[in-house]
Order: sequence, then structure tokens, then C-alpha cells
Amino acid sequence: MASETVTKRPERTETALEPWQAGTVGGIIGAIVFGAMMVVQTPGVLEMAIPALYGLEGGLAGTIVHLSHGAVLGVVFAALLVATGRADASPTTAGLLGLGYGVGVWLVLAVIVMPIWLSTVGFELAPAVPNIAIESLIGHAAYGLVLGVVYAVLE
Repeated sequence: MASETVTKRPERTETALEPWQAGTVGGIIGAIVFGAMMVVQTPGVLEMAIPALYGLEGGLAGTIVHLSHGAVLGVVFAALLVATGRADASPTTAGLLGLGYGVGVWLVLAVIVMPIWLSTVGFELAPAVPNIAIESLIGHAAYGLVLGVVYAVLE
């Protein structure tokens, strides 16, 4: 009598999102967490600096721009995971990858690009380049961690 072993393979459920969708939602939730940290630690960034990038003013504009950046960067994160064959990473792995991604985003966008952009648009309080701010580093790291975990749970 022969015996057979049945091995079940995980299948996508009907509630799973496409990678870009999971990246969008994860990016928005990560940006909400980071935004809450900014409200407490550096409210001027959200109220003045972020909206000034686009010639806008006020906390509402800053919040909308910040959440939009979070969504777009979340899609980029998802694209990187797909391109590297890690689209189905576990929450732990995706969280760690997201943490690294958040630090990378900080290094490029917050440390270099944002202060140059603010200076270019004539924002009087534009920080010097490089803009090394620990609060920003911690916020971007938190953003990436949340992005990665949410992405993995939804994808």
C-alpha cells in the first residue's frame, strides 16, 4: 500500500492586494505614524517646510503632501521588492527591509534633496546641506518599518 503526502502551498487569498496597492497603503500608514511623530517633535516641518516645497502653506497642505510622498515612496518600495524577488517577504523580513529603505530615503531625500529644494524655492528657513537631524532619521526609520510590516500583511 503506497502512502501519499499532501503538501499545501500558500495561495493568495481574495483579500490580498497587489504589491503596488500594499505599498500604497503601507506608505500612507507609515506616513501617518511619521507625521504624528513630527507633530510632537518638529511641527514646523509639517506646517511650513513640507508645504513650501510646492509653494503651499499650512499644516493641512503639509499633511496632504507628506501623506502623498508616503504613498509614492510606498509604491517604490513595493517595486523594489518585486524587482528583487522579495515581494512575498514575511512581516519580519519586510519590516527590516522597510527599516533600511526608510533610512535610505532619509539619506537621499531628507539629508540632501529637501534642503536643496527648499533653498531653490526661496524658503527662508531652509536647512543647510547636509541636513542631519536625528528626529528626521528616527521618523523615516519608523516610516520604513511600518511600511514594510503593513506591506507584508496586506500583500
